[in-house]
Amino acid sequence: MVVVVMFVSILMSCNSNKKEVAFQFQDESLSAEERVNDLVSRLTLKEKISQLRYDAPAISRLGIPEYNWWNECLHGVARAGEATVFPQAIGMGATWNPDLIFEMGTAVSDEARAKHHQFIKEGKRRMGQGLTFWTPNINIFRDPRWGRGQETYGEDPFLTGKIGVNYINALQGDDDKYLKVVATAKHFAVHSGPEKSRHQDNYQTNNKDLYETYLPAFKAAVKEANVYSVMCAYNRYRDAPCCGSDMLLQKILRNDWGFNGYVVSDCWAINDFWQAENHGVVETPAEAAAMALNNGTDLNCGNVYDPSLNDAILKELVDEVAIDAAVKKLFLARFKLGMFDATEHVKWANIPYDVVASKGHLALSEKVAQESMVLLKNENKTLPLSKDLKSIAIIGPNANATQALLGNYHGTPQQFITPLKAIKAKLPNAEIHYALGSDIATGWSTLTPIPITVLKSEGEAGLKGEYYSNNVFKGTPEFTRVDSIINFVWTPKRPINNLKSDNFSVRWSGAIKPTESGAYRIGLKASSFAKLFVNDSLYFEFSAEYEPKTKYFDTVLEKDKSYNIKIEYNNALSDPQAHLLWAKLDEDLITPAIKAVNKADVAILFLGLSPEIEGEEMEVELEGFDKGDRSEISLPKNQIELMKKVHATGKPTVVVLMNGSALAVNWAANNVPAILEAWYPGEFGGKAIADVLFGDYNPGGKLPVTFYKSVSDLPDFKDYNMANRTYKYFKGDPLFPFGHGLSYSNFEYSNLNIADQVSLKNAINISVEIKNTSKIAGDDVVQIYLTHLDREAQNAIRTLVSFDRVHLAAGETKTLNYKIDAEQYAWINAEGKKILEPGNVLLSVGGKQPNFTGVANASSTSVFTKRVLLTN
Repeated sequence: MVVVVMFVSILMSCNSNKKEVAFQFQDESLSAEERVNDLVSRLTLKEKISQLRYDAPAISRLGIPEYNWWNECLHGVARAGEATVFPQAIGMGATWNPDLIFEMGTAVSDEARAKHHQFIKEGKRRMGQGLTFWTPNINIFRDPRWGRGQETYGEDPFLTGKIGVNYINALQGDDDKYLKVVATAKHFAVHSGPEKSRHQDNYQTNNKDLYETYLPAFKAAVKEANVYSVMCAYNRYRDAPCCGSDMLLQKILRNDWGFNGYVVSDCWAINDFWQAENHGVVETPAEAAAMALNNGTDLNCGNVYDPSLNDAILKELVDEVAIDAAVKKLFLARFKLGMFDATEHVKWANIPYDVVASKGHLALSEKVAQESMVLLKNENKTLPLSKDLKSIAIIGPNANATQALLGNYHGTPQQFITPLKAIKAKLPNAEIHYALGSDIATGWSTLTPIPITVLKSEGEAGLKGEYYSNNVFKGTPEFTRVDSIINFVWTPKRPINNLKSDNFSVRWSGAIKPTESGAYRIGLKASSFAKLFVNDSLYFEFSAEYEPKTKYFDTVLEKDKSYNIKIEYNNALSDPQAHLLWAKLDEDLITPAIKAVNKADVAILFLGLSPEIEGEEMEVELEGFDKGDRSEISLPKNQIELMKKVHATGKPTVVVLMNGSALAVNWAANNVPAILEAWYPGEFGGKAIADVLFGDYNPGGKLPVTFYKSVSDLPDFKDYNMANRTYKYFKGDPLFPFGHGLSYSNFEYSNLNIADQVSLKNAINISVEIKNTSKIAGDDVVQIYLTHLDREAQNAIRTLVSFDRVHLAAGETKTLNYKIDAEQYAWINAEGKKILEPGNVLLSVGGKQPNFTGVANASSTSVFTKRVLLTN
């Protein structure tokens, strides 16, 4: 009896300490599944449907706050103000270093958590402020024309899978109860351009290509990283829209792979189902909503589910059980993120805000940038350049371009270290002669802030700015001042002190009074809603809901004539910025560049592309470019002309490429002694470039894509079959092959040890020695490729099956060991099945692919091959 009384007493004591809850789903002692079931049981049908949209509204009666599922962290937290900006994803691929990308993902998710909880404290729950991230993009960069290829890790499924898995693991964290953030593998599946027709295209492939190329990275994300979310693609695959494909979303993703997270549509992709000018596979929004939900798309980025699912219910196209299942998946994610629990109980909720753009994170961004650098050519050891140079010409459209540091889907860095800025800092005593030389492409003028010298407002230099603490110009301004130039990035501080939200607006007014007559391009770049008036006429208005957008118009201005100008900027986002820009058209840019080169000891040309003209579904139509994609893969003609004229001066010339996709730099490969590929290298990109150019960092990156010589070498852009694509199937001569990259060190491979015969299903064990034979420490990437010699007609030329980035001190030798298991050396047949059978395979082990010559051969490393017989 005493024991019973004591037990009852203890139980009553525990219950008395238990937090009172109004609803069962608020009870943290219950499992997440129990809590979700209770919550959903309390919702009306209308409320359930409302939670299937990306901007889910609050349900006040249950104490459920609004939540916006749309967040990005492709290479750092994006579109949410201040953040560390790492190199673009293609540069991450060029590191060939999954461990480094895990470190990066940990830093990114730290910043994501810290920023989210700070936003919540400030009452902010908008786009870019949540914990569900639509990252990573693990599509295969099968064609260099694709403008969004910069978002991927390259053309190889194995490399993509290894980097993607590590990034996902770092983002989602290692806690048994709570997810750090939700990662989203996108775009599922068979998706890589063209951008302009992605809403209409219907792609077909054979099963071999599907299971060998397009699915492995997604399978790894699900099976190895337990990615919690998958985003389906815009296009159709085998006649069904990807966001309404039973084959992709049910059979493969859920049934075959056991995926138990949620699927989100790409944005407004479900609208394409019923729009006749797009896929047009159904006739009404209700049918589109039913098709997507019934086939496995749980969350709608767009406006079809709400309200069209209600109509679908009434027409018996979908039942409430399917809606319940989707709603439960979404709320389960929110519970697993700890959104309904006390912050002190959630491991990730107490990361301090000072991790954002912290010294450690900035140093890591610089390290990733350094490791992403790929030295394509270095004839006669042109690089590294001497720091004793007295005079250097810095030429080219990317030498001082901040956007070329960032790529797309980026945050706002604290600083922009362009190559020009970095080289000036590294060589403070040298004369630096800078000239633009050319625009990035003919017709795409290089816009710069309109200077104070031509802006006038009521007798003062500059424009009058009226600043309001709301985003609708309501009431009187908080203050009025004259701004010398309109070139603002309000991160992390807002222009108005103690502003409680992101809502503010600014009206600038005054006049432009040019000091030269001529044709001009006037542009406005803004991150939110903006209007531009000239002489009281509205020239354009736009909204930039996702990333800053630039609009412009061309006009003729007369010297000393005043043109009234007014800008209205309305901010509602967490990344506010506004820039009033211009360029004088038809200027001779080459002559000043040649003058600069003639004054210098060496010329460094910063060429390439820009995320302003290659990227996602753009309006850009220039020669060689097509709505975000490219129709040609060579450098724009004006850049080639600049390069040839600089080279003709006879001055030593180095070319640095900044771009998101492979470039056919054929003339440079044949004529310029040194070429460095730098990608879009993040906020420390300029410093990383300067470190490589002047020998403070020894490059070790390798190409994650093939550099072809011409689009004429490639199949049709819309042909998704892999024949004659990527290093695996390309039968021509590449300019620079996949896996190519030079070093200032020299690496020799020796003592390759592989058994002559291996029994099927056993691992192939590999041992090899690598020696740095130079006097400088450096990195090489050990690349192991496999060829099925008895099945060459059915299989790739070679397939990457293992890789390892290795650092060696000067003169150091390391013995390295690898295992290639049966899963890796199996081959995929026409039905998409893995086949293990006896036969001969060829393994190549070294710092490059075998059998290339000339500039395509990486002379600073070596490679061995070995035939192995697989036996029963």
